[in-house]
Amino acid sequence: MGPRRESAPPVPGARELGVTGAFVFAPEAFPDHRGVFLSPYREAVFSAAVGRPRFPVVQTNHTRSAAGVLRGVHFTLTPPGAAKYVYCAHGRALDLVVDLRVDSPGFGTWSAVPLEARVPRAVYLPVGVGHAVLALEDDTVMSYLMTAAYAPELEHSVAADDPELGLPIPTDPPPIRSERDHTAPRLAEHRRAGRLPTLADCARAEAEIFR
Repeated sequence: MGPRRESAPPVPGARELGVTGAFVFAPEAFPDHRGVFLSPYREAVFSAAVGRPRFPVVQTNHTRSAAGVLRGVHFTLTPPGAAKYVYCAHGRALDLVVDLRVDSPGFGTWSAVPLEARVPRAVYLPVGVGHAVLALEDDTVMSYLMTAAYAPELEHSVAADDPELGLPIPTDPPPIRSERDHTAPRLAEHRRAGRLPTLADCARAEAEIFR
């Protein structure tokens, strides 16, 4: 369905993406002769941009990927739902945010955010969106803050090569994927099966998560 245009920046250092409720953050970096210091997540900036008091971390995740590895498009059943805050600690990646909320005006559209350690940026993914990461360099390291613990029975994957989505995924060579991602159902199948949330589902889940 294609990308969505980003909105104007509501807060310095933060910008809402075309997928409503998703944000990209640009933390300030402080380099010196030793290297660099930065804070990928700052509560005050997050709260001002997203309108939540804080990001309630329940679990942190870490992945390291070779160039060409594609993880996703992943989503968590709602309820209970989960939000993510994602940062590239090493290497380069293309971060993809996909609107899976069935009654959203942007259902099936996506935003693509280049992430790399040299130009620090972080992405906030609200409840009800799908997420994929394409590693563009060897040893690309992604760090995730999660509002929910991993529960395999709640996790699903949408086919990243679904033509209905039209994600900017290379085909030559094809990406390296897990078996689950390689055989994932397309968006229409998930919709028919009732696995995708409504905006009301997501609002109720976020009220519980961010209470």
